[in-house]
Amino acid sequence: MDLFSNINLRDLFNNFVGYMGFDNPLYVIRAFLDIGIVTWVVYKLIILVRETRAWQLIKGLLLIIIATEMSGFLELKTINYLLRSVLSVLAIGAIVLFQPELRRALEKIGRSRFKDLLNFDEASSLRVQTTAVIEEIVKTCTYLSSRYIGALIVIERDVKIGEIINSGIELDSHVSSELLINIFTPDTPLHDGAVVIRNNKVKAAACLLPLTDNPSLSKELGMRHRSALGITEVSDSIAIVVSEESGKISFALNGGLTRNLTADTLRKALNKNLLPEREANSKKLILWRGKTK
Repeated sequence: MDLFSNINLRDLFNNFVGYMGFDNPLYVIRAFLDIGIVTWVVYKLIILVRETRAWQLIKGLLLIIIATEMSGFLELKTINYLLRSVLSVLAIGAIVLFQPELRRALEKIGRSRFKDLLNFDEASSLRVQTTAVIEEIVKTCTYLSSRYIGALIVIERDVKIGEIINSGIELDSHVSSELLINIFTPDTPLHDGAVVIRNNKVKAAACLLPLTDNPSLSKELGMRHRSALGITEVSDSIAIVVSEESGKISFALNGGLTRNLTADTLRKALNKNLLPEREANSKKLILWRGKTK
């Protein structure tokens, strides 16, 4: 207690601030700017390489660095010498290993404007991606409608419905009308159940959907329409139905169903609900395909 009682916390803090140079407001601004720039650069590098083979190489390098430090700490001199020799070679070889990624990064920097580098157009980029997915949905529904192939597509918004994804078969593929049409085609292995797309990717297929509890629903509506209404009753998702019997396209939202949509009216409905003026960043897409009936 005597040791701690003699410590003046204020003096200790003031000495630390003086040592770091934070007693000058200009130094504080420089420190925050320095840390901010380094953080931004590291973040941009992670975004750039996380979906490329460079990400695996970086993880391998990190493991070697950790092993090198651990061997030095444990005084394993032979292992430490070998690992440091490997790191010395990799320091030169990294230029060759990461040559495609480095070239792509430099080309991106050369093409980008200042506001692009600061990510001010991130919302615009997401909007473009969402618009492209909407076009794939419209193309899929138009094709299936003309051939009387049933389908159910659900687009997730703010309320997550991951438990339905877990009931299906994981795919994790890019959204394309060719893929969706192939899955919706009768007698294919995944044609029963629902297809789920999250973050603009086909996340899973053959998923199970909840049914509506609405007793006043028309008897002419089958399981596909009931599933579409069911998912919109338990979440804020949007559901699109292609009828196998009539080929008509329907749109479900908040427990309500709009029928007999054309390609243009479907596109307008999706754009209106998925691309609001100031909420493009919060929307993620999930597609469902229901069992044919």
